[in-house]
Amino acid sequence: MDILLKNAQIITLNENDDIIREGSIGIRGNKIDHIGSGEQDSDTGYSKVIDCKGRTVMPGFVNAHNHLAMTLFRNYADDMNLMDWLFKKIFPLEDKLTEDAVYWASLLAMVEMIKSGTTTFSDMYFFMEETARATSESGMRAVLSRGLQGESGEEGIDYRLRENLELFDKYHNSFNERIKVMLGPHSVYTCGEPYLKKVAAKSRERGIPIQIHLSETGEEVKNCINKYGKSPVKHLDSLGLLNEGTVAAHCVAVDDSDIDILAARKVNVVHNPGSNMKLASGAAPIVKMLGRGINICLGTDGASSNNNLDMLEEMRMAAYLQKVHTGDPSALPVNEVMRMATAGGAEALGFESTGSLEEGKTADIIVLNTKKAHYYPKYNIKSAIVYSGSSADVETVIIDGSLVMEGGCLVTLDEERILYETQKWASKLTE
Repeated sequence: MDILLKNAQIITLNENDDIIREGSIGIRGNKIDHIGSGEQDSDTGYSKVIDCKGRTVMPGFVNAHNHLAMTLFRNYADDMNLMDWLFKKIFPLEDKLTEDAVYWASLLAMVEMIKSGTTTFSDMYFFMEETARATSESGMRAVLSRGLQGESGEEGIDYRLRENLELFDKYHNSFNERIKVMLGPHSVYTCGEPYLKKVAAKSRERGIPIQIHLSETGEEVKNCINKYGKSPVKHLDSLGLLNEGTVAAHCVAVDDSDIDILAARKVNVVHNPGSNMKLASGAAPIVKMLGRGINICLGTDGASSNNNLDMLEEMRMAAYLQKVHTGDPSALPVNEVMRMATAGGAEALGFESTGSLEEGKTADIIVLNTKKAHYYPKYNIKSAIVYSGSSADVETVIIDGSLVMEGGCLVTLDEERILYETQKWASKLTE
């Protein structure tokens, strides 16, 4: 379907950071064919024309760290520290999960993400073939990893790593390259040194990037130093897991020497302010890392530790948290936090053809209704979106040139059925 968005205010997030006050975007196939001001496109030749008067068009959000099926545990275990939350509540319930439960819970997350303007996500979990199936049905763009845990470095591949490699062979660059696959070692506290060495070797051998939880809490750092004599960042670096393809979630408890390593290895860092605040993990030194040239992106983490997947809210929390953390009200301004939520995530996940609105780029686009009271008076549209916007303002979502939501109505997913099935599975798991 060829689509024309006309009469729109356009936030391009291109190199010049151009904002077009009233313009049009033409989409042919899955690419942006034209973008410009005025009436440069006639309606002729487009099978679908959407009048965006009073609307703002921008790149879709990239949720660079998530655990989709944990929507099943939303509001199940709150007000706890990370390790108690994981080992006493989450891990025992995860042992009861089935393929079917993960499929429906993944779809629930996709409903929420699409309706709040997310076009791309990164997921680390298990039963990932079911998440891949859900992704193909939803039309979303994704990076998928099978969560890995283990201690042994012996010859042979354990079932988790085997499943991750099979996932790569079957789904990497599938569905018109909407799905990519990474290796997903969970963390330094669930993966022993021999096991991490084995994962690093497979990463090099197969050319598969890695995503991992890293230095999420001070306790994690303390335990790693006690066990290995070095911080988690230095430990992973010594094992060969840190490079420009690595995506490291959290990086809350890092010192200057850790940041030096992350910068030198060109590691991509995912900031998860909502989850970090809720679990009292701390505030990642994002401003300092940005100053060192580290690519920072934004993620919600799973819905059991956030408790939503709303990237508009995440942008706001990220900006507020850095201002409080640094004592500087100018820290993490709207331009930077919006880039983190779009182009920064696209770069980290290997989807460089998205993240900004430019001719020739892939059409991952969202339309927000900015003709609402909380956007007036109109001064700075980016400030209005980051500090005043709501996920309820997202009306239309286009991914890979195809409509997945129009006028607030999902096109690819049956929301009512998904809500029913996930509630049924939640009841089964907590009986």
